[in-house]
Amino acid sequence: MPQFVDQARIYVRSGKGGDGHVSFRREKFVASGGPNGGDGGKGGDVIFQVDNGLNTLSDYHYGGKYKAEDGAEGGQNRCTGKSGKDIVLRVPEGTVIREASSGKVIADMSGDNHRVILLKGGRGGNGNMHYATSTMQAPKYAQPGQPAKELELILELKVIADVGLAGFPNVGKSTFLSKVSNAKPKVANYHFTTLTPMLGVVDLHDAKGFVVADIPGLIEGASEGAGLGHEFLRHIDRTRMIIHVVDAASTEGRDPIEDIYAINKELANYNSDLGSKKQIIAANKLDMLTEEEAKEVVDKIKAEFEPKGVKVFPLSTLTGMGLKELLYYVSTNLEELGEKPVVYDQEYDPEVELKTVNEAFTVEYDSKEHEYVVEGPKIEKMLGYTNLDSEKGFAFFQNFLAENGILDRLEELNIQEGDTVRMYGLAFDYYRNADTKSPDDTSDEFDPADFDMDDIDMDDFDNE
Repeated sequence: MPQFVDQARIYVRSGKGGDGHVSFRREKFVASGGPNGGDGGKGGDVIFQVDNGLNTLSDYHYGGKYKAEDGAEGGQNRCTGKSGKDIVLRVPEGTVIREASSGKVIADMSGDNHRVILLKGGRGGNGNMHYATSTMQAPKYAQPGQPAKELELILELKVIADVGLAGFPNVGKSTFLSKVSNAKPKVANYHFTTLTPMLGVVDLHDAKGFVVADIPGLIEGASEGAGLGHEFLRHIDRTRMIIHVVDAASTEGRDPIEDIYAINKELANYNSDLGSKKQIIAANKLDMLTEEEAKEVVDKIKAEFEPKGVKVFPLSTLTGMGLKELLYYVSTNLEELGEKPVVYDQEYDPEVELKTVNEAFTVEYDSKEHEYVVEGPKIEKMLGYTNLDSEKGFAFFQNFLAENGILDRLEELNIQEGDTVRMYGLAFDYYRNADTKSPDDTSDEFDPADFDMDDIDMDDFDNE
């Protein structure tokens, strides 16, 4: 039987889009065949999918890195590169996927949400066949593929049950579950016999059944990390109702009313919503008291909680006394509460949050090399789009630097005309108002036809 694991931290990465290819048609008896570089393939997606055969996150217990395949580069003869393979991560129903640093919910794998594309692979870049124009018939550049997206995630399993059993250790929760459902939890007369959440299905003859979750026993301070139960409080989050099992016979010397308040405090401290959930009290272990003693303690518990709207049921899980009445009451109340499952809303959208990550650029002076260095993915993208061998293409790139404030930043660093600027291994002499015309260039100004704007996704250059 696999180890029960309900939380894991992993790294995921989608596939990078393949780069567009630069090539030219070369055939015998065909002059000036033109560009025929193909497009890059799409990168693989990162997909999460519910697997109903799983009930633990043990496959991800030791973390790990999960990467989709990169798209292949485009080829000659207009051949598109092969798309990268998706990676599908299978998780049990009820898994909540969070962004690790913020803790925000990306997806809740429950309800109707059984398959989610968490990270989309990068789009493949256009080959140089897309950039041929009447004035630029031999473009020597292609579009780079879109970069991969990556995230560190927290996977958190919250079991899906209608009713949660709460209470101190050794109050009879496991015995209750074994008597009312098909579950076979470990039952013994000592604390923490239940080390993992246990689920059981309650079938009723003439009423609707429901699912019960036995949560490991809580103690005071559980919401702050004391005991075992604090690790499993998350599993009560989805329940629509709580059965609070209490040792009414005080077999361990504790007062049952004080126990109820203590556990309710831990539930509210962990999550304020838990404190407001519909709750009933199962006053258990009455078989250990005389009939008169049992009536006295139950009356005290009822006097304390029933005026607050909390129903109290006298119970003995050992003899079965009171179980039937309690179960039918729970079934009726669940019908009234409705079957709307508890599903966590998305708080973090990778497509939005990662769109502008790493899109910035840096402008620095390298005193050792005596040159200015401009770096950043935004610069790299534009270099990939632009034919710098063309004077007109270089003018377009110069305009891009000015519009994005890069030239202003260089001047803030006291750059002088003729100084060297390096961008991804390419060195340029700096001239703010450079005359970019070559001796054999007879045009009076930059011709937009030299750079086909229709083939550029300008979202890549938004200053968001």
